Amino acid sequence: MSGGLFALPREPVEVAPGAVHVPGWLTVERQRELVAACREWAQGPVPMRRTALPGGGVMSVRTVCLGWHWQPYRYTRTAGDVNGARVAPFPEWLADLGRAALAAAYGEDDERAGGYAPDAALVNFYDGAARMGMHQDKEERSAAPVVSLSIGDSCVFRFGNTETRNRPYTDVELLSGDLFVFGGPSRFAFHGVPKVRPGTADPAVGLRSGRLNITLRETGLPG
Repeated sequence: MSGGLFALPREPVEVAPGAVHVPGWLTVERQRELVAACREWAQGPVPMRRTALPGGGVMSVRTVCLGWHWQPYRYTRTAGDVNGARVAPFPEWLADLGRAALAAAYGEDDERAGGYAPDAALVNFYDGAARMGMHQDKEERSAAPVVSLSIGDSCVFRFGNTETRNRPYTDVELLSGDLFVFGGPSRFAFHGVPKVRPGTADPAVGLRSGRLNITLRETGLPG
């Protein structure tokens, strides 16, 4: 999906223990299906929005949630910071996709794949100017891996360490269709998106511009 007709195949890479990049994992057809689903989710019942931060700032990405509503720094079933509605349910087919993603990253026989039960998704849309600062995904009570799917414009994904937002970190180029999984020793690593590359999206995936990032998590929360 990138690099021209004679691009060399991109192989899976373990970026850090438990953190695996699987290039080109989503087919173009599956990407189109996910883009269509994201458009429906963005309409509500809780619509896609820019999240307000406790310090008064607003995130540059736009987000819609499934299963559980995320806001800094907690999960709730209803979106008190938006319209008070209950978020859309987390579909079982998306959980199946998450289990397949772990099998692709860690191997079919890895127990984390079969037992994975994500119950929340954050769908982030990045326009060309959007960024994501270095942060940890630590509102969950489960240490199960995070599954991240990229569609549309490519980006620089900065994957760091568990102690600090600063170096050491590794910059990974994520292209449309790529899968990134982080769990185990890397589950609580700092990570962010310092740059999106506008104009790199393939219109065949159903997204003319911008980047969609779908992350699946197990919250470990009751009910």
